[in-house]
Amino acid sequence: MSSDVNDSVLDRLFQVVLSRKQADPQTSYVARLYARGEDAVLKKVGEEATEFVLAAKGAQRQQIVYEAADLWFHCLVALAAHDISPREVLTELVRREGLSGLDEYAARGGESGPAAGGPAPLK
Repeated sequence: MSSDVNDSVLDRLFQVVLSRKQADPQTSYVARLYARGEDAVLKKVGEEATEFVLAAKGAQRQQIVYEAADLWFHCLVALAAHDISPREVLTELVRREGLSGLDEYAARGGESGPAAGGPAPLK
């Protein structure tokens, strides 16, 4: 996968998140989330996902961008908790590129693709 500015932003942010795993919860938001446990991290991802959905429903472009950034950040925090790099997620997206979402979902044992919660096609 080529390294462009977007990839490097994710990589750099991920490195910051990793460095904060052991930081002082009194001085680091990420450390505070980790100190509260995995459920707190996952709850925050859920909250941010809901805020993103509401922003998208409201169709206010800047709010959608803002909430997407919050969601991506908190997903990075959750990935770091499991020592999964953004590069691994990007590699999975590359693997899916050009595949029908319906076919990919069916290959994993799904029944009816994106309408039933499967991945959306990337083409």
